[in-house]
Amino acid sequence: MDQTALKAFLDAKVELYNNPSFIAEDPISIPHLFHKKQDIEIAGLWAAVLAWGQRKTIIAKCKELFEIMDFEPHDFVINHSESDLKALERFKHRTFNSTDTLYFVHYFKHYYSSNETLENAFNPSRDGGDVGSRLINFHNQFFNLEDAPERTKKHIATPARKSACKRINMFLRWMVRKDNNGVDFGLWNSIQPSELICPCDLHVDRVARRLGLIRRKQTDWLTALELTESLKKLDPVDPVKYDFALFGLGINEGMK
Repeated sequence: MDQTALKAFLDAKVELYNNPSFIAEDPISIPHLFHKKQDIEIAGLWAAVLAWGQRKTIIAKCKELFEIMDFEPHDFVINHSESDLKALERFKHRTFNSTDTLYFVHYFKHYYSSNETLENAFNPSRDGGDVGSRLINFHNQFFNLEDAPERTKKHIATPARKSACKRINMFLRWMVRKDNNGVDFGLWNSIQPSELICPCDLHVDRVARRLGLIRRKQTDWLTALELTESLKKLDPVDPVKYDFALFGLGINEGMK
């Protein structure tokens, strides 16, 4: 398929999947439960971090978590009591357990006590930098608190470990991409959509290879960069919109 035909094909798939009907069965439905900016940020990051396994299970577990917080995550992390934390000790999703949950609450309380938006955590120097360096800085800042558990570090990926960083890139897509389709939030402005890196999960990876968008054999940070560079040839301003197309082709249409 030549590039013109590939662009037309993928643009049509973006049109098909980038609309509100996509939301209900995807983890992005979790931050869509909220209207307050800080609630969207907290719910979005947590939903992205927990997004592995079947989407139905991910959504159910996220709702279970935020029900414990009375669906007011920002208020909970700022104002919780020790007794409130006891209820979180029973929460678990795959390898994400109570130690991880309690540290996330601890981090959010520390962070939001002096910041209005989580966006600042991805722009620590206020002078930009590519998304890779922003993710490394975020990871280091997230675990900079004195009692950060070593085990929790595996739940926030970083390019420093050569991870493709699928979940955190997905979260950034949710927060940064701007259009009128009602799926992504477009709340943040310090990162431009053109700077985003495409989330590279199993479905996206398989379809992208089938379409010749990836040639690197393994799947790691360099693979995510390669995929994004290929997508920029189709749309340099908003390359990560094609995440909708590649994911939809993989999970909805079964393209292997």
